[in-house]
Amino acid sequence: MTARDKIKTLAELAELAATARNEGRKVVLCHGVFDLLHMGHVRHFEAAHSHGDVLIVTLTADRFVNKGPGRPIFPELLRAEMVAALGYIDWVGINHDSSAEPVLNTIMPDVYVKGSDYENPEEDVTGKIVSERDTVERHGGRLVFTKDITFSSSSLINKYLDVYDSPLRDYLEDFRQQGAGAEIAALIEKVKDYRVLLVGDTIIDEYQYVGPLGKSPKENMIATLYREKEIFAGGVIAAANHVANFCREVEVVTVLGENDSYEDLVRASVHPNVKLHILRRPNVPTTRKCRFVDPSYMRKLFEVYHMDDSYYGARIESQVADLVAERAQDCDLTIITDFGHGLLTMPVIDAATRNARFLAVNAQSNSANMGFNLITRYPRADYICIDMPEIRLALGDRVTDVATLASETLPQRVACSRVMITMGSHGCAAWQPEHGVHRIPAFTKTVIDTVGAGDAFLAVTSPLVAAGGRMDHVGFVGNAAGAIKVGIVGHRRSVEKPPLVKFITTLLK
Repeated sequence: MTARDKIKTLAELAELAATARNEGRKVVLCHGVFDLLHMGHVRHFEAAHSHGDVLIVTLTADRFVNKGPGRPIFPELLRAEMVAALGYIDWVGINHDSSAEPVLNTIMPDVYVKGSDYENPEEDVTGKIVSERDTVERHGGRLVFTKDITFSSSSLINKYLDVYDSPLRDYLEDFRQQGAGAEIAALIEKVKDYRVLLVGDTIIDEYQYVGPLGKSPKENMIATLYREKEIFAGGVIAAANHVANFCREVEVVTVLGENDSYEDLVRASVHPNVKLHILRRPNVPTTRKCRFVDPSYMRKLFEVYHMDDSYYGARIESQVADLVAERAQDCDLTIITDFGHGLLTMPVIDAATRNARFLAVNAQSNSANMGFNLITRYPRADYICIDMPEIRLALGDRVTDVATLASETLPQRVACSRVMITMGSHGCAAWQPEHGVHRIPAFTKTVIDTVGAGDAFLAVTSPLVAAGGRMDHVGFVGNAAGAIKVGIVGHRRSVEKPPLVKFITTLLK
């Protein structure tokens, strides 16, 4: 039998495990990434084999490996083959899920073996070892920990393999030397009990997946073939879900249209700790952006807006302003996600700026509001997070360096002492008076979908700024959150705390 012959699907592994148990043999399972196979792994598998008769090893599929840019080094099939080549191991499989629970439920091992670095649940950055133990024991198995020499694959990769370009490698090494990792971990933990209010437009993001057919023979247009569609609750709803993964209570003030409201979708999409305050506009739809996408490489062909962003009237405006004023006073932080579709009028802005304990703002420019929805509409903010084109458009400045825009020009127009400028593949620039401007490089070059990446950056970083975090540390976290988000199609899932902490920890090993 070759190493490749040992690689099986999870369904096949379940049958092999069941057969072994019926024959009175004990099944042992190990699970992990196993990107760079080293002596620590060999000793781990040797110890695991001593706990039973059949040793199965499952590996995390590539798309669920949250270990920073360029990871995994080896694709899943090569990782599986390397592991399968070890004589201690009987069978190998690939887990196409973000956690080990589906594997445990499928294989139902008698013994589940983890390394000693997982023995203390409080030190498990994934936060999953407790649920994995519960799953194993529910099927009559037990969890054991190996105790032998240990190495960190991530540390070895960071130290000996050239996986980062020179500027990022130098930046990460400097950041490690500062010991910033512990401060960042403490900062993320500091906001867990925060109450956060988000104010902004709800946007329904619809993805119509189509295959290009070619030019129509009778018209000057490209024909496409419809395949399927996905519909997501985006805008402020997506931002709220990001925040909800880090903070205890989240409230949302938003407006839906009475026509095509998508209210059921919105309510079904929010996390359990998100409370919605919804007002309704008569005779208009909820804003929906329909993107036609070639799914082969997630290339967006064109989009159609379904919306009415005209003034919604004094009655609803007054209700929104009163609600924002009331809820902002009770929350530790107010985040405004201003997409420029009519919700954030000047009275509503005034209610937020007067009543928020800490105010974070993003004013977005898009195809429907170009030149009208500028950050300079806001008289003050405690934290501004916008992208490079937005700040240049708002300040009417195409050429000045980003450091000057953030530290001098923008604060002269808007009273603000914390500014973050996101720059896509060039990372971000963070400014605060005490530490000046810091530039943080981007952490990934693999981009699947940029929709909502800026909103994720704003949502994850705003509580950290409100908690007093240094802006260079906040920018580091924001870039990590953005790197995770650009790997997610639409709003299929939000940026979660355990994967983000694991991503950051891996970068700094």
